[in-house]
Amino acid sequence: MRVALLAESFLPHMNGVTGSVLHVLRHLAEAGHETLVIAPKSGDVTADLHGARTELLRSVPLPSYPEVRVVFARAARLGALLRDFDPDVVHLASPFVLGWQGLAAADALRIPTVAVYQTDVVAYAQKYGLPHATALVEGHVARLHRRATLTLAPSSASMRQLETLGVDRLRRWGRGVDAVRFAPTHRDDGWRSEVAPSGERIIGYVGRLAPEKQVDDLRALAGMPNTRLVIVGDGPSRVALQAAIPDAVFTGHLSGDTLARVMAGFDVFVHPGESETFGQTIQEALASGVPVVATGVGGPLDLVRSSVDGWLYRPGDLDDLRSRVSDLVGDESKRQAFARAARDAVAGRTWSALTDDLVGHYREARALRAIDDSLLVRGARRPAAPVASRARGRWTRFVALGDSLTEGLCDQSRMPSGAYRGWADRLAELLAGTSEDGPFRYANLAVRSRRVRHLIDEQVPAALEMKPDLVSILIGANDLVGPHPVIPAIVAEVESAVRAVRRTGADVLLVTTFLPHRAAARLFARRFSAYNVELRRIAAEQGAILLDLEAVAELGELPLWADDLVHLRSGGHRLVAYRAAEALGVPDAAALLGLDEALHADDEPARGGWITRDALPWVWRRVRGRTAGDGLSAKHSGYVELPTRGDWERARTS
Repeated sequence: MRVALLAESFLPHMNGVTGSVLHVLRHLAEAGHETLVIAPKSGDVTADLHGARTELLRSVPLPSYPEVRVVFARAARLGALLRDFDPDVVHLASPFVLGWQGLAAADALRIPTVAVYQTDVVAYAQKYGLPHATALVEGHVARLHRRATLTLAPSSASMRQLETLGVDRLRRWGRGVDAVRFAPTHRDDGWRSEVAPSGERIIGYVGRLAPEKQVDDLRALAGMPNTRLVIVGDGPSRVALQAAIPDAVFTGHLSGDTLARVMAGFDVFVHPGESETFGQTIQEALASGVPVVATGVGGPLDLVRSSVDGWLYRPGDLDDLRSRVSDLVGDESKRQAFARAARDAVAGRTWSALTDDLVGHYREARALRAIDDSLLVRGARRPAAPVASRARGRWTRFVALGDSLTEGLCDQSRMPSGAYRGWADRLAELLAGTSEDGPFRYANLAVRSRRVRHLIDEQVPAALEMKPDLVSILIGANDLVGPHPVIPAIVAEVESAVRAVRRTGADVLLVTTFLPHRAAARLFARRFSAYNVELRRIAAEQGAILLDLEAVAELGELPLWADDLVHLRSGGHRLVAYRAAEALGVPDAAALLGLDEALHADDEPARGGWITRDALPWVWRRVRGRTAGDGLSAKHSGYVELPTRGDWERARTS
């Protein structure tokens, strides 16, 4: 097979895109394929390109980041190069500018294209303070990948991101790792003695030093006893980082065997970036037998098995980051167990196996291109991308399931004494308010203190009898705070509930659990994090709409929590409702939240007497085997009808 690879970044600048292209070139050559590389020219290339032809084009550096080069080649120029090479497929590596031009050239020649999504440029635009450009960048990414014959995404998070942009023909393709170069056997005690002469535990980071990598978050690890922070890499943020973290060791850019030796010398690897589509350095750390602490969002979700070979901390919660790292550097036996599991995790993730998969995707792209061409000859069009569930917004029967949070406990805003409103009630009103046609029916089967077994035994069967087209599930907190919860068993029950609802054709809004930012909550943080990782997996595999509240940092702020520090106040319920509405595609949900907050500011009493009023009664009920929900029934066990926008407009004009 003849493969033309167009790369937005290339040698001598090394990054994730360049590295993956080099691995692909090597293994394609070993399998007998011919390759052409078209990329920006930014210096002399002396590395072995495994027989690939190269066409390095004139480029200009980005003003704020000169290591990144941009090619403004005309499509006609690229077309001439492709026509001369006559490829079977065009591989677009992290396409954006050059990739778009290459895509146009390949389309004109009717050559199939495989676009490899590798860089979250939308998040980068946000990190670099370009809010006005974010929508333009997002639109460009969507158009580019919808136009490609096939798009390969490296993680479940990036798959979901592209799906929400309406990208179809998506396939999962990760990254391989060189488990020979990156291995525990390369641990160098001499290097460790130089860096940590007093035997400190070494906390390491490897990557580009730039704002989008959030390396500045590593300041949270400063002053941790008996540790030394080592930062490997270079980039525009290096000077500022050296000033901000003066006690850290900055090695500059490392590669090859030197990087492998340093990586194996770490005791803990830390990855703070929240905009990673994959996280190749995480794989290299795992292969080196080093446990990883990474943010619980994006690519790391698929690489780090929380509580097995590392920890996933709550995005943006630097106290949680420090706590996770402290847990590993302070517990030798746990760290060694995690290290063994880390090495085992990469078994089978070789570049050879991944390149074989890639060739299979090339062949699929050729078949799809042939179908497109035959449709074009007959005057038909390629089928439009399927609309994601969250953008549909045409639900008319909504049922909420869960415990006290969904029941609405402590949300007494504009409610009579003893009655509660809650985020689900608020969400139902928002959904009804965007519905053109009535009626909109809503039921809330949630009851305080309920556990997952109640969801399975009581709530799901009752909900299915009502034939809803949207079901929300927020459950699990009461199981997780109990003694010795068996998380895999809890997860299995939740997954069966989601599967049962999805089989009916209804959409599921699956909500992650969350905790307030207070010391006592840390006792349960690991359980909640491990459980939420599984909820994200369930959502991806079952096609549920994920409302990831664990990732909403402001939801942990104590002013949003009631006096008992267990339930949300009205402000907290409002925030959840509008985040849910945003996930479901309600227009202008974020703006409406600000308006609602301004119009209905809380006027609730200050906290006081938490131990005697809330904690002790809870403990006493547990001792007696009782719950606060005993004897209570759901507040809306059957459908209630809510006025729709169409109803309001008809009333206004009548």
